[in-house]
Amino acid sequence: MLTIKRRAALGGLAGLGLATWGGAIPAWAQTAAKPPAAAQPKARVVKLAPKLRIVIPANAGGGWDQTGRALGTALVGAGATDEIEYENKGGKGGTIGLAYYAEKYNGDANTLLMGGMVMVGAVALQKPAVDMTRIRPIARLTSDYLVVVVAANSPVRTIADLAGRMRANPKDVPIAGGSAGGVDHVFAGVFTRAAGSKPEELVYLPFAGGAEVVQAVLGGKATAGISGYSEFADELASGKLRAIGVSSKRTVFGIPSIREQGVDVDMANWRGVFTGQNVAEARQAEMLEAVKAATGHESWQKTLKQNHWESSLLSGPSLASFIDFDLTTSRVMVHLLKLKA
Repeated sequence: MLTIKRRAALGGLAGLGLATWGGAIPAWAQTAAKPPAAAQPKARVVKLAPKLRIVIPANAGGGWDQTGRALGTALVGAGATDEIEYENKGGKGGTIGLAYYAEKYNGDANTLLMGGMVMVGAVALQKPAVDMTRIRPIARLTSDYLVVVVAANSPVRTIADLAGRMRANPKDVPIAGGSAGGVDHVFAGVFTRAAGSKPEELVYLPFAGGAEVVQAVLGGKATAGISGYSEFADELASGKLRAIGVSSKRTVFGIPSIREQGVDVDMANWRGVFTGQNVAEARQAEMLEAVKAATGHESWQKTLKQNHWESSLLSGPSLASFIDFDLTTSRVMVHLLKLKA
């Protein structure tokens, strides 16, 4: 999630007249917020149904697919169900799967939907007819932080160096990352603004995958690159790239956070699970308890470690506010970066 002096930022964003998260907070969610999982007793196991379905609004193999299938395995392992069916409906940052889910499963008490920051950005960019007001958040599950890298021989040594160059002339500091309008692009815009420069002057080079981002940085086409840690892991280990900051609130992977280095921003490529708008509140509460039990299962914990994901379980009104702020921020960045769907 992005932090830019939240109260001041929200006041400024409201001046743009942008809509925020439109889903009403269910009655059960108003009392669902609890202390961090480590301080809680073990979640009780809720048997939801013999068979559950998880709709994954992305193609097989990606982050949502990995998260959804790991959650399914953990739900079975925790005793919340006996069997999981998966449906992949990829395209347009998750908005195709979102529309499919809202049309077919809006009141289905046994079907969940994966989503996250990428979907938030896609909704802000595309302004689809079916948006996130048609679903209800159950829980945020994981956070995958963004790493800023430079070539090993780059004169840019720190985040302060990069921020200084952005202030001096952002047009001479091309930044490489994932697809246009995606989480990397939004974060590049947020960083540019927090560094004291103009987001509309950002030179952003979008690529389909992390390998192309690496080549852009190593080949000198980009001053810096932005992506998840796993995309840069091999080149960081070999010394070809240097990590100068990570978008978390504190040091992660041995990399100092951007916030700790004086640029007041953080953001996570988070992933979570949702249900339909017409699913009963009592059932939503049961789903939350089942998900909590699943995130305590050993299979889930193993997946977190293997993928360098940080557990970031969040639910209830805190989650609604979190999504609201990310959606508003994404809409502002779409506006400032002059992005078109």
